Amino acid sequence: MTDNESARMTRILSGLPAAAQELLRKTDWASRQHAYGSAEDIPVSLCSLVDEDAEVRCEALATLDMGVLHQGSLYTVTAPAALFVAAILDHPMGLAEHEGHLPWDEGPPRTLRAALLAWLGQVAESAAYGEDPARDRANWEWQPWHENTRGERDSDELAALQACRDIRPVLYDAVEPFLSSCDPHICETALGSAVPLLAAPALADRVPRAAALLRARLGAMTGRRERAAVARALSLWGMDTSDLLADSDPAVRVCAALGPVRVDRPRALAVLLDALRDSGTTDGWFPEPLYGVDGWFRFTVLRSALDLASSFEEVAPVAIAMVAAGRSSIVDHERGPILFRAFSGGYDPTRSLTSAQRALLRAFIETDEVTGSIRGNWLWFRAAGLPENREDIAALL
Repeated sequence: MTDNESARMTRILSGLPAAAQELLRKTDWASRQHAYGSAEDIPVSLCSLVDEDAEVRCEALATLDMGVLHQGSLYTVTAPAALFVAAILDHPMGLAEHEGHLPWDEGPPRTLRAALLAWLGQVAESAAYGEDPARDRANWEWQPWHENTRGERDSDELAALQACRDIRPVLYDAVEPFLSSCDPHICETALGSAVPLLAAPALADRVPRAAALLRARLGAMTGRRERAAVARALSLWGMDTSDLLADSDPAVRVCAALGPVRVDRPRALAVLLDALRDSGTTDGWFPEPLYGVDGWFRFTVLRSALDLASSFEEVAPVAIAMVAAGRSSIVDHERGPILFRAFSGGYDPTRSLTSAQRALLRAFIETDEVTGSIRGNWLWFRAAGLPENREDIAALL
């Protein structure tokens, strides 16, 4: 630690909450690891999060993103760093605004508090991965070959994962007060963190309280984005969102249909399929993605529809039309999942193809030359037990 860094920490320490000070003192940082090696440098970065110098704060935020949670990977330093972040959420410096702290960041300035809440949500998402395979498969980024690598973790990775799962009750307790924030941006960011945190089995008893809190505020909300975010959270938590399936805003209706549990499954599926019929409009609902929903919004809607359908035939007309439309820019997150759902049990050469399966394969063949719909999805064809080239697929018909 340099003299300047030592002086900075001394200046900042006295203003930190007691829990944050205790974490700094009691954690053996040198024995922890981040993406680039020993975490002995992390205490300086953590203290720098509340430095008066905006540039110093931005560098500290970048360290969280690039070192402590590099591309969603958890390290042995991630859990104590997350506990520190939770402890400083209500620090006065949390109101300071920042431009994007990484070169690829876009969007308007956000407060430090919003940035920290969003980061805790990313930690929670990483900690939840692999905990519930069914939930993972409903994520728009899931691919079947991920299952083959899920168990390939060394002892440090497993320890880091378990540590991050163990601290979720503490993290949620720190996040929950901000669900009532009068600042819509803070409220939305806190909700984006609460959604993956409350996916933890140990926090199931907190869900009704969080849902009641959101329900109490929903009536006063007027913006599409904030109402849709609440509908999505309630749906993902398994709450009854049947009333929101009839909302006047189609974006709210769709978000109310995204979760794994349905009181009115046919109506929820119909809402999702309607959105997919006009996916260009659907993609335009949220110019800035909702927290926890990256990529084009139709990808999330599609995965939810495929997951909700009791059979491929229920979604076949819309799904086949999407493949036949021949978009050339996207393959794995659209055509691939459709194919895998149509052959969810794997292709069985001893059984005749259904009419829906035939129509789907025909759409792949007809669009392959222009869009590479088969060539670009060969891993999905392999995962479904199908041939991986146009000629052999055509022979099945």
